[in-house]
Parts: sequence; C-alpha cells; structure tokens
Amino acid sequence: MSTIGAELNHRERATLRAVLLGIAEMTCSCEPDLFIDGLSCCDQGTVHLLARRGWIAPARHGRPGERVPAQITATGRAALMLPPDTVRAA
Repeated sequence: MSTIGAELNHRERATLRAVLLGIAEMTCSCEPDLFIDGLSCCDQGTVHLLARRGWIAPARHGRPGERVPAQITATGRAALMLPPDTVRAA
C-alpha cells in the first residue's frame, strides 16, 4: 500500500489532483462514488481506497447518497508531497 507521494500510482495521483482543483464531488457513503466535472470517475476502486485512507473526504455533511463537494485532506496533501493547506486571514 502506498503511503508517500513517490509511491502513488498515476491514477491515485490524478484523482487527488482533481479533488485538489475543486472539480470533484463525492457521494455521502461508506464507499463513496466520485464525480469529476459532473462525470462518474472511471476507477471507483481507487476512489474507495483514497477515501478509506482518509486522503479525500466530503467537504460537508449530506444525506446518504447525496453528492457534495469533495476535498483533499491534510494526509492527502502530504501524500502528494504538498505543503499543509494554510488558512489566510481576511
């Protein structure tokens, strides 16, 4: 099982990047489905793995099966070897 950016496969890396870009939605479910630009992601196995690892998560709560924005987590950012997300003061 890959744990750092150097060990991510291309699909894992591409999926994390899509979520990072803010173009992904996921269903509220224990095995979520991911949608990129409104289209179902072709590799739901990768999506389930990333969700189980805690690298992607719903950005807000929703009803079971509801589509909500997806977000990359701090551990997902670390997997891509990105600096932690910082909150900017208004």
